[in-house]
Amino acid sequence: MSNDVVNITRRRVLTAATTLVGAVGAVGVAVPFVGSWNPSAKARAAGAPVKANIGKIEPGQMITVEWRGKPVYIVRRTREALDGLAKTVDLVRDPESTTPQQPDYAKNQYRSIKDEFLILVGLCTHLGCAPMYRPDVGAVDLGGSDWQGGFFCPCHGSKFDLAGRVFKGVPAPINLEVPKHIYESDSVVVIGEDQGA
Repeated sequence: MSNDVVNITRRRVLTAATTLVGAVGAVGVAVPFVGSWNPSAKARAAGAPVKANIGKIEPGQMITVEWRGKPVYIVRRTREALDGLAKTVDLVRDPESTTPQQPDYAKNQYRSIKDEFLILVGLCTHLGCAPMYRPDVGAVDLGGSDWQGGFFCPCHGSKFDLAGRVFKGVPAPINLEVPKHIYESDSVVVIGEDQGA
C-alpha cells in the first residue's frame, strides 16, 4: 500500500469520526434546548393550566388532580346528588355563592358549568386542610337525614354539600373555591383557564 492510499483512508476515518462526534454533540445540545421550551416546575406551580381526563369517571366517583400545588377535586355527581342539593339550601351559609372570588359559572345551585361535574379546590376555607369526600347520604356522624352527601373537614369539623357550599355553624367562613376551568371536549377539562383567557 502506498502512503497516498493510507492517508486517504486515514482522512476518511478521521472525517467520519469527527462527523459522528459532532452529531452526538449537536443532539446533546439540542435535547436540553428543546426541553427548555416546556414549562418549568416553578411555572406549573405558579398556575400553568392542567388538563384532566374526565371521560372515565363513574357517576358518584371523585378524582383528584394537582393545580398550582393544590388538590383539585373533580366529582361526577349522580342525578340523586343533584336533586339532594335543593334539600341543603336552608342549611348552607351562601347558597348562591355570592362571594366575589368565585367565577360567574359558580354562582348557581350546582356551582358548575356542567351540572354533572363539580370542580373544586380541595382545601377547607377555614385553615386549608383537605376535606374528605363523603357521598354517603344520611351519614349519622354528619347530621343524619340533613346530610345529602358532600365533604367533611376532619381538622375542625367544617362541612360542605356536594356543590362545595359551606354549612352554617361550622368554622369555615365561605364555600370551597371553584377554580376557573373550561371544557376542551366532552372528556377533557382544562383547569386554570376560562373563556376569558
